[in-house]
Amino acid sequence: MSKLEGKVLVAQGGGPTHVINQSVVGVALEARKFTQVTAVYGAVHGVRGIIDEEFVDLTRETTHNLELVADTPSSGLLSTRDKPDVEYCARMFKVMQAHGIRYFFYVGGNDSSDTVRIVNDQAKAADYELRAIHIPKTIDNDLVENDHCPGYGSAARYVAQAFGGVNLDNRALKGVYIGVVMGRHAGFLTAASALARKYVDDGPHLVYLPERAFDTDRFLADVDRVFSKHGCCTIAVSEGIGDKGGNPVITKLMGEERDAHGNVQLSGTGALGDLLSDAVKKGLGLKRVRSDTFGYLQRSFLGCRSDRDAREAREVGEKAVQFAMWDNVDGSVVIRRPVLDYGVDYELVPLERVAGKTRHMPDEFINEEGNGVTQAFHAYCRPLLGSGLPEAHRIRAPRVPKLLGK
Repeated sequence: MSKLEGKVLVAQGGGPTHVINQSVVGVALEARKFTQVTAVYGAVHGVRGIIDEEFVDLTRETTHNLELVADTPSSGLLSTRDKPDVEYCARMFKVMQAHGIRYFFYVGGNDSSDTVRIVNDQAKAADYELRAIHIPKTIDNDLVENDHCPGYGSAARYVAQAFGGVNLDNRALKGVYIGVVMGRHAGFLTAASALARKYVDDGPHLVYLPERAFDTDRFLADVDRVFSKHGCCTIAVSEGIGDKGGNPVITKLMGEERDAHGNVQLSGTGALGDLLSDAVKKGLGLKRVRSDTFGYLQRSFLGCRSDRDAREAREVGEKAVQFAMWDNVDGSVVIRRPVLDYGVDYELVPLERVAGKTRHMPDEFINEEGNGVTQAFHAYCRPLLGSGLPEAHRIRAPRVPKLLGK
């Protein structure tokens, strides 16, 4: 099979992560090794940058600086929330033709994989040779076919460490704490809060995920039980929790404000935390109730990166180039975990098997009560957080006997 000569185009889409730049740098450095590649372009602001022909020539970037960018959180090429339809992708394809793009790599989540599929169909319809590869990325960890997704391990590490700190705070000045974590349809990131536990009375004591219907009365009963036992209660909640009819709980307070993709607006507001805090105060008569919405902090918090996540994010970028150059195929790179302890392998699957689909937390990861996670989830998630996870300690000195009996 003859080599397909031309330019490489790489772009990033959707929310930033701690390690998405590793994938882009993996593409750029690996692609520069192949003689059939005439240039490596990066699209500024994702698919919007392709439409606007906003490209940078990564062929002329130094390897040293690319490596520095790889170790930097967020999207080095900047991103977009545009969700291309067929007409949009047709315009993208015309730009690619004009610039002699023969290899297209798009790093992103569910919507990005669907974009790659549409562009690939456009190229086939025009009888234009183009290798289109989707590279997985999402802190939500909700791409089907993948054991886990680049970006998730580092965000999960942040969530676990944040709740580790909350445990210390809530133990010192006892009360009810509610942390609202990203996750519209899948609870993987919220579930990672459970890895903060070290001592038997550590929180989060309750974990609520989108995979289980949320009932306010049951929630209050759970909080009352935990608070009566420990004198405090730490709670992790996914932003996407909904009632038994599938309606997001947040709409009870905010109505149905929607984002550019037609989704109910969940992020960027503290409304869900306020709603749940008010329910606890009114329903249980507790006064010290606080809530935080983690928001963007989970995605690109500087200095909170899983080393394993970074390595795998680099490798999915490298493997995408190898699949396109050596095997001359299109598809979506997926991560497998073929060994019992820990190890990964990479495969390429047809784009339609990933595009536009959502993976949810498996039943075996969620406890029967629907307010926590199982040991199976701990075994799944802990390796993804990487090495050197901070650990909390407590004073062990004995109590001094009381003299006045108070």
